[in-house]
Amino acid sequence: MKSYDSVVIGEGPAGVTAALYLTRSGCSVLLVEKLTTGGQILQTSSLENYPGFPKGIKGYELADLFAAHLDGLGNLTRMVTDVESVEGEAGNFTVKLKNNESVSAKTIIVCTGAKHRKLGVEREEELTGHGVSYCALCDGNFFRGKDVAVVGGGNAALEESLYLSNIVHTIHLIHRRDAFRARQVYQDRLLSDPKIELHLSSTVQSLHGSGDLTGITVKNLKTNQTEEIPCEAIFIYVGFEPVTSFLPANLEKDPAGFIVTDTEMRSSIPGIFAAGDIRSKLCRQVITAAGDGATAAQAAFVFLEQLHA
Repeated sequence: MKSYDSVVIGEGPAGVTAALYLTRSGCSVLLVEKLTTGGQILQTSSLENYPGFPKGIKGYELADLFAAHLDGLGNLTRMVTDVESVEGEAGNFTVKLKNNESVSAKTIIVCTGAKHRKLGVEREEELTGHGVSYCALCDGNFFRGKDVAVVGGGNAALEESLYLSNIVHTIHLIHRRDAFRARQVYQDRLLSDPKIELHLSSTVQSLHGSGDLTGITVKNLKTNQTEEIPCEAIFIYVGFEPVTSFLPANLEKDPAGFIVTDTEMRSSIPGIFAAGDIRSKLCRQVITAAGDGATAAQAAFVFLEQLHA
């Protein structure tokens, strides 16, 4: 069984930064990612608030830069697979991978982030990929010139609505509250966009279509009236669920399932650290994920030194 000073799980901004800092400190690192470098930034059309890019940068461009920064680093092994379980204790963790391989690690840094929460309406799974989507950047171009719906009221919903406005004919933006939670800059742009029709205090009741989505039924929560809206796609942004099913059951999490850490990214289990969107925290941004990754790496390095003492 191969052994590493640290196994970093997830190759988004937090994982990339953690791996970068640890390898530069001379630690042996296995970086595990089930898809590709970048995490959720690959689903972001443009970042306008990442320092150093005053004109903004495309999500995939930043992901490419992250990947390039990892190229050629000594002591770093990268593996494309998923993690099934983490067992053991500090200095002697066993990480079981889905490729039927297991590795040993002295420390673990969890950077798995979160996945999109489902809307929870009938036929959602059936129509996923047939008009139901959770990524406008991935699927928006399939509906060029068409009418679509977006569900949500946070930054992701408004940002992706503004992105889709450059592609589709009309956007029906549906939000269960009567006010948005997104940044004011997104709200200002949204309200001045003639392609976006607002359906506030409303929820999606049902999805229609045989084979592909053809429309939705929306209910106004104040009047209890329902309305059928013809559309060929619905993009869902109603929050995120943490990816933690592979971790020990006794790891402390908040009520929403996110990992509780201290300011040094230490979890309740010695030797396991968490960084990025997987953490229980207020602000989930690329820059905070990268900062978490650097902090977790430094804390893991100090922990390793204490193990060797």
